[in-house]
Amino acid sequence: MPLRPARCYTHFSGPPYTRKEYIHGVPQPKITKFEMGNREMLEQAEVKGELIAIEAGQIRHNALEAARIAVNKYLSSTVGDANFYFRIRVYPHHVLRENKMMAFAGADRLQDGMRQAFGKPIGTAARVYPGHVILEVWGRAKDVEAIKEALRRGSDKFPIPTRIKIKPLAQAGQVS
Repeated sequence: MPLRPARCYTHFSGPPYTRKEYIHGVPQPKITKFEMGNREMLEQAEVKGELIAIEAGQIRHNALEAARIAVNKYLSSTVGDANFYFRIRVYPHHVLRENKMMAFAGADRLQDGMRQAFGKPIGTAARVYPGHVILEVWGRAKDVEAIKEALRRGSDKFPIPTRIKIKPLAQAGQVS
């Protein structure tokens, strides 16, 4: 069965549900790595780019993986693997559930409706709030435009509006 659209899970009203011991068969997040590039750039970096959430919302694990691939691929092809360090700051803890219903003629005799409608787990999502940093990239000052473009490409994968903030680091070695 295909994935439901992101609009079904982007907004939330209740508290996050993370009690995995009560849910059997929670799928693992698709995201494979949270840190990419050259870790030594943390000491040598001149600028730091951040992708910041403007609205509260949920970002599914497959959207995080798509953004990771887009940002990493663009940066490695334009500035080189040794000239940037990229990190994903959020983790998909929240368990998404779906109460599957049949939607064809005669389905009313085969389902229970809302009786015990806890739902089966279909994936995980990271909850973000306004001002939350989602992605970070450290790099050289001459690569600022490439960092901005990489973060813009990553933001296209998210269901919530974001903004890009570039911070000049005062001296090499400043880590925040």
